[in-house]
Amino acid sequence: MFAPAPLGDTAFEILAESAFGAHPGRAAAELPTAPDALSSWYRAVILGGQGRYAAARAELRIARARSTDPTVLSLAASTEGSLLRQLGWHARAAVFDGQAAALLSVRSMGDRTVDSGPGFPFDRADAICDALTGLAADALGIGRVALAWRLLGRAAEVVPDDRLGWRPAIRRQWVCAETSLAAGTVEPAVTYAAAALELAERAPSVRHQVKSRLLVAAAVAVAGEHDRSRALAEQVAEQCREHGLLPLRWASAMLRDGLGVAGAGAEAEDCAATIVRRGGRFRPATAVQPSA
Repeated sequence: MFAPAPLGDTAFEILAESAFGAHPGRAAAELPTAPDALSSWYRAVILGGQGRYAAARAELRIARARSTDPTVLSLAASTEGSLLRQLGWHARAAVFDGQAAALLSVRSMGDRTVDSGPGFPFDRADAICDALTGLAADALGIGRVALAWRLLGRAAEVVPDDRLGWRPAIRRQWVCAETSLAAGTVEPAVTYAAAALELAERAPSVRHQVKSRLLVAAAVAVAGEHDRSRALAEQVAEQCREHGLLPLRWASAMLRDGLGVAGAGAEAEDCAATIVRRGGRFRPATAVQPSA
């Protein structure tokens, strides 16, 4: 069982707030040294959100080396899968998401095993939802839409919507929206994306708000609402520049390029080049939307 960090642990609070709060763009040099495994996971989440893939993977290795707690290890594995999925490596990501699921059992869930302060609680239910939602996104990325729906259904059986924390609740809506788009059912996709944004706007995480807004922009673009999509995507781009969210900025530029926005293609290329310099290796001939 993971012991919560002591109240008043300033370093821990800064890392938690940067990972899932209002300041996701805090510079790497300004981040406190991680005092424990959970803090290393927070650092990995922050660095991954900024597109610093090599540094994020290094922090995940540290987190795994420091902990035997299955919740922390599962969260670390799911995050490794997310980093791979953002770059188009869905089959490889599924290996880590499968590991994340295997580390936890339904019988062991229920206690709040990690509590990083107000607004940032995580438990085993959150971790198993991360794993199953990740597996659904992995299946979607390799064209297995029916499997993605089954995995989402399994996640809902294990942890119903009314028991979800804010973070897995938003992620579930993301993947439901993406799966609906892949299935060609646009109206449900827009509904799921809008639900994600509504949840995100009540949550503390700027990054989740930005990603949710980007997904709404993508969904309404498919629905033919191109002017609305462009406006949302421009808002996302501005927020990404403000907060240093490079992977989401790249995805926004890709969407805006598809909508005919001047200069967006060049911006996407610049973002992709920076991601590569920071240790991200795109799967060849792949254009995917990064996810948290």
